[in-house]
Amino acid sequence: MGLIAPFKMMYLVVLFLGFFHVSMAEKKTYIVHMAKHHMPMSFGEDHRQWFDASLRSVSESAEMIYSYENVIHGFSTRLTVQEAESLENLPGILSVLPELKYELHTTRTPEFLGLDQNANLFPQTAGDSEVVIGVFDTGVWPESKSFDDTGMGPVPSGWNGKCETGTNFTASSCNRKLIGARFFAKGYEATLGPIDESKENRSPRDDDGHGTHTSTTTGGSVVAGASLLGYAAGSARGMAPRARVAVYKVCWIGGCFSSDILAAMEQAITDNVNVMSMSLGGGTADYYRDSVSIGAFSAMEKGILVSCSAGNAGPTSYSLSNVSPWITTVGAGTLDRDFPAYVSLGNGKNYSGVSLYKGPSLPNKMLPIVYAGNASNSTSGALCMPGTLISEMVKGKLVLCDRGVSARVQKGSVVKQAGGAGMVLTNTAANGEELVADAHLLPATTVGQKAGDEIRKYVISDSAPTASILFEGTKLGVEPSPVVASFSSRGPNTITPEILKPDMLAPGVNILAGWSGAVGPTGLTDDSRRVEFNIISGTSMSCPHVSGLAALLKAAHPNWSPAAIKSALMTTAYTAYKNGKLIEDLATGNPSTPFDHGAGHVDPVSALNPGLVYDITADDYFDFLCALNYTAAQIQVVTKRNTTCDSTKTYSVGNLNYPSFSVVIRSDSTGKSGGTTVVKQTRTLTNVGTGSSTYKVSTFSDNKLVQISVVPETLTFSQVNEKKSYTVTFTAGSLPVNTNAFGRIEWSDGKQVVRSPQVVHDTPKRLVDKGIRFQWSL
Repeated sequence: MGLIAPFKMMYLVVLFLGFFHVSMAEKKTYIVHMAKHHMPMSFGEDHRQWFDASLRSVSESAEMIYSYENVIHGFSTRLTVQEAESLENLPGILSVLPELKYELHTTRTPEFLGLDQNANLFPQTAGDSEVVIGVFDTGVWPESKSFDDTGMGPVPSGWNGKCETGTNFTASSCNRKLIGARFFAKGYEATLGPIDESKENRSPRDDDGHGTHTSTTTGGSVVAGASLLGYAAGSARGMAPRARVAVYKVCWIGGCFSSDILAAMEQAITDNVNVMSMSLGGGTADYYRDSVSIGAFSAMEKGILVSCSAGNAGPTSYSLSNVSPWITTVGAGTLDRDFPAYVSLGNGKNYSGVSLYKGPSLPNKMLPIVYAGNASNSTSGALCMPGTLISEMVKGKLVLCDRGVSARVQKGSVVKQAGGAGMVLTNTAANGEELVADAHLLPATTVGQKAGDEIRKYVISDSAPTASILFEGTKLGVEPSPVVASFSSRGPNTITPEILKPDMLAPGVNILAGWSGAVGPTGLTDDSRRVEFNIISGTSMSCPHVSGLAALLKAAHPNWSPAAIKSALMTTAYTAYKNGKLIEDLATGNPSTPFDHGAGHVDPVSALNPGLVYDITADDYFDFLCALNYTAAQIQVVTKRNTTCDSTKTYSVGNLNYPSFSVVIRSDSTGKSGGTTVVKQTRTLTNVGTGSSTYKVSTFSDNKLVQISVVPETLTFSQVNEKKSYTVTFTAGSLPVNTNAFGRIEWSDGKQVVRSPQVVHDTPKRLVDKGIRFQWSL
């Protein structure tokens, strides 16, 4: 034994070294950030020559994938780990960051948001059609009726974009509504190889449907008689139906790569978009390591609002993506519309569910029903995974499947292929009572966990269980609405807990919008149906709602900054129903909190005239980064500024002029906050109303241990754009660990109410989730 062990150890060492050698030699994509002011004089004004020379000094074979000037100053390339380390040590190199892969966070809404009833508040002007919304997604189906340009004037004179040609896509695919379409695949192909054009078009054309859905949600033209298979029938329209749309295809079958996303943002800035809509995310990382965050900072400096989805990882806490303060982060709520489909059991009991099924009806009689877990030899049979059902046991019967692991619609396909007559899909504890409707391939409905447990108990215990499904079409006026969707990602903010995220809530459940002609409504390969509109859910759907609303506000107030537009949407958002009860959280049935809904649900009519706004400049964000104690190089990666923090100045994260307040209390080892804590934060309000006005403050806290005082208590404005500052003092007693106190600060002149949510919590500072969470639309 004494001789065998050393030989084993030697073998393991050799094996490890061999693996290490292969790993070190393997090339990956890196994004190289360079300090513009460090470029040697010998290169003149040609930064690309400097980039190339720096790259050649570490690798003769490496090639640049993209070079960047707007979003960052640098380039992307493929390097070994050793080459990347060598490059990072060269003069003028700020950082060499590995590429990240992002994933998609996957119309009654104009009426639900009050836009139809208050159309006169958003008069059609030339400014409406001057606003351009850039959508970063899976591309576009240009033949969609939602891109009809009838009645639209010439393309804005300041537009620099174009319609790129590619597979099944020509310059004539664009028009005066869809004024730009580009695709970015170099980063994707550098990692995964050439696009397989037998599966997807190497062009701006949308083979997935997601991109067409988001782009038509944000800026689609009015289309009468829209529906999905007869469901949600009516006129479909985007939030800003007269705005122009430009599409940047950055997502492919294998995902969305940061080098491509940065290149698209770079191009969009040059093209001159006014709003960027990005329904994608890649987990959380420090701002100087997050490509979307870095690109969004550059866009913000150019006056472009960037709207992003919060993610679909709820209801878990700390599950947010896109948490930078210069990004507008959007969570998902429900509409007052539903698609009921009831389950009737042989024991006389009925349970409500939802479905978008349209096709041959079930027999007009009760059918045998079987639990999938008892009709399979697989341990995962209850989940109706492919190949797990025994045909002889499910043929001609309804099948009860558990939700989880595979897509909901795929479970129905599995049941259909096995000969089942229909499916009842039941939520488990992971999804609770959240009901998301699907255009199933066979008669099917989804029920909540409680109903599912009752149905399962009956099916398993009864000797001859039977059931039927009744489809009732579209139901309007559902109450309560909105409620926070269970899947919507939640705070606190893992990167900077002093910044409350998400920022707001918008419709994101069962949203009708345009669809690709390349796939069916389920997206499954065996779905041969083709539809012009589809109904899907996710924060991917709530993000473009806010992007479109931002475009409306930009048209009405062309001089407003991105921060002013976000402030208007946040401070006019609502957190309670008309009966005074707080917006519910679907995951718990309890009132939602600012960690779930941010400032509340958007109210675009009120946002048009918010009275006061919290404005933020690029300099303010620079001070914010200084307050985080970032190094000069880290700050320069984000800002591209050759400036350093002032050592004589005191910086405070909490003093960023944000429209919400998040106060962090540090708990001690006993689980207490360590006695009374006093935190002061200062804010500045800008008058965007008309004439003189006097605003008085009021405060509220749901915890007696937290006291809020404001000085001064009155702000008087005498002219438009006048600024007034105030200071808030939060006094928190000895809070138990994991205790959150919620409240609000309101300024009112008797007409306008400017609301700011407030939370006091003991979230650990800089709690960063360094893993990557991939979140597709539900």
